[in-house]
Parts: sequence; C-alpha cells; structure tokens
Amino acid sequence: MKYVIIVGDGMADYPIEVLGGRTPLMAARKPAMDLIAQRGRTGRFRTIPENCPTGSAVANLSILGYDSRQIFNDGEGRGVLEAASLGISLQAEDLALRVNLITLENGAIRSHSAGHIGNEEAHALIRDAQSHFQGWNLQLFPGLGYRHLLIVPNGEEALECFPPHNYLDKPFVPLMVKPLHPAATPTADLLNRMILESQTFLQAHPINKQREENGKRPANSLWPWAPGKRPRMETLGKRFGITGAVITAVDLIKGMAIYAGMEVIPVEGATGFYDTNYEGKADAALAALTAYDLVYVHVEAPDEAGHERDLDLKIRCIEDLDRRLIRRILEGLAGQGIRAVVALLPDHPTPIVHGAHTRDPVPIAIWDPRAEPDSVLVYDEQSTHSGSLGLMQGAEFIETVLAITHK
Repeated sequence: MKYVIIVGDGMADYPIEVLGGRTPLMAARKPAMDLIAQRGRTGRFRTIPENCPTGSAVANLSILGYDSRQIFNDGEGRGVLEAASLGISLQAEDLALRVNLITLENGAIRSHSAGHIGNEEAHALIRDAQSHFQGWNLQLFPGLGYRHLLIVPNGEEALECFPPHNYLDKPFVPLMVKPLHPAATPTADLLNRMILESQTFLQAHPINKQREENGKRPANSLWPWAPGKRPRMETLGKRFGITGAVITAVDLIKGMAIYAGMEVIPVEGATGFYDTNYEGKADAALAALTAYDLVYVHVEAPDEAGHERDLDLKIRCIEDLDRRLIRRILEGLAGQGIRAVVALLPDHPTPIVHGAHTRDPVPIAIWDPRAEPDSVLVYDEQSTHSGSLGLMQGAEFIETVLAITHK
C-alpha cells in the first residue's frame, strides 16, 4: 500500500459574515476534496497541543506523529529545521532562529514578508547585512523570499520571540526578544541590538530605496523568531518501517523531512506562494510513489492568503489546490492503478479575521480503499464534526493513515 498526505497549509478558518456564516472551505468549489471525504472517513485533529506555540513546525511534526515538546525545549524550533533544509550543520551549542525580512511603518509591523520580496533582492539584502554585521556573534544565511536563517554560536534558547505574521499592525518595540531566564539576557540583548541596527542599515539600502520608488514595501528590518537547538528525531523508517518523500517549497517542511529521514523532491516553479506550480507538485508526487511508500505534499498558498487577510485570494488558493493538484493526483492514481491511502488536512487554521494561526482542531479526511466510508459527503470544518474518526490527538492521525493498530 502507498500513502499520500496532502496538506493545505492554513486553509481551515472560522465562519465569515460576508460568506453567510460559511468558512472559505465551505464557500470554495472543491469537488476533489469532497470526493476524498465521500469515499473516506472524516474527523478532526488537534495538531497543536496545549501549551505549545501555534506554529507550523509544531503542527506539521504532529501530522507525522512527532511531539515537538519532546524535540524542542519551547515546542517550536522552526529555525533549526530550516537550517537542515539549507544544508547547514549545527553544532550542539549553536542557536538557530528563523529571521524574516519585514516591513515596519510608523513603528508597527506592516508586512511579515516585506510585500513578499523576491529571492534576488532578498538574497542581496541578507548578503549585505551579513557583511554589515561582520564581527558580531551571529551569522545570516539566505533562504527563500522573505524567510532566512540566523545562527548565534553559544546562544541561549530560553527566549520569548514573536512570529511577525501573528502581530501585523502591532507596534514592534513591545514584541522584541525577551529572555526567559537571566542566562539568556545576553542573547536577547544581542538579537535586539541586531533588530535596531538592521533598521538603520536596511532603510538606507539602495534596494529598498528602489522598492519604495516603485511603490513596493521596503524590507526595512530583520526580525528573528523560533529559536532552537539541534533536535534528535527518530526517522519514519525506524518508527514505522516505511520510506518517505516530501514535496514542498517551504524550508521548514524540508528540514522536518530531513530529520525524519525523508527525501526532499525538488519541483521547478514551486514557490510557497499563490503562484506555485500545483501541477508540477502533483506530477512529482505521483512519480515519487514509484520509489517511496509515503509522499507528503505541502502547499503553503492558503496560509499566505490567510496572513494577508485576503478572503477572495484564500478561496482561490483552496480551489487551485483542489483543481490543479488534488484532482490531478487522484486521476493519476486511478490511471496508473496505484493503490493508495489519500489523506487531506490543513496543518492549522489561519483565520482571515485576524491573520494569525490558531490551535483549533482541523478537519481531516482519510480515504483508505480497505476501510468503509462514513456518512460525511463534503469536506469542511463543520461537516467533519460528525465524522467517524472523531477528534484525534498525538500520533493517532499518522497511525490511522498507516493502519497501525495497537493491541
């Protein structure tokens, strides 16, 4: 048996008044998602445990059955996973953090992505910033778009950091890094000095001057968050005796795959945004099933639309995911005679109303040709409440996908 897990990042939401009390999933045209619900079993899954940050690292680790609280001290550790995706080997004492290029305006965070700055401009800014900070106890590494990596040798990880996408339009000063115990104060002070110094440097950078002249948001501050140190994770092979591959444009998911012993499959034109190559991801997933048991297909677009609080765009992203990726995978499985379990879920909600992640359970649908379907006929947040899978937690989701039973 083969296994396909399709993750529509952040596509779950709350009822919205202008949609007549429906969610974007309820309003979107998504026949392929509904087909998975009709032929499978449905329910809900609490991907973010209590007392954990509402981050994608926590949620995606949960989908694969890992407890982030046992892997990272703060339950997040996103920067560490992204370091792995960039091929950066961490020493045990290294502190890794995600660092965004963001836009500040009138002392508030206006964009967590500097208007979705492109790779070319972002890489030039990070490269020049690293030169500017030469001699400081930190290293900057370019990633994808606005997402980059910061390493602090011998840094302390007991820090409270604030993901910028959760604090749009909020003043930045109260959100600067806070030490959680005295030993972390020097690290917090270093990071806060970097934030303030980066604003002076970046605001004057020619790239940002040109962006402002062109009516684009400037990338006028670095913003560090998600601190962590090198984790220890058992591979999927050791845990379940299977091989796996991941298809994504997001460094976090790539890093998770590397630590889980999964192969990262590159797809040309996969961007992590609304313009991603849905068809290429679907074709890559089908091809990967010839060599791997489980393929994890991650699409970031609905989450980005949620952070932007763009309702029309979020509905469009859900419909693109359905029409251009999920339908193509289902048709490919049928056409190639591949017998597979197909599972569908978001990693977490990203409600339009406030543009930040929440810890609400997400709707799930698992189509296993060996199992009887339940009575649910459509895939959305409300319908799956009555599904036969109930409310799942911990490793229950991945164990159900893999049909693992406990005596």
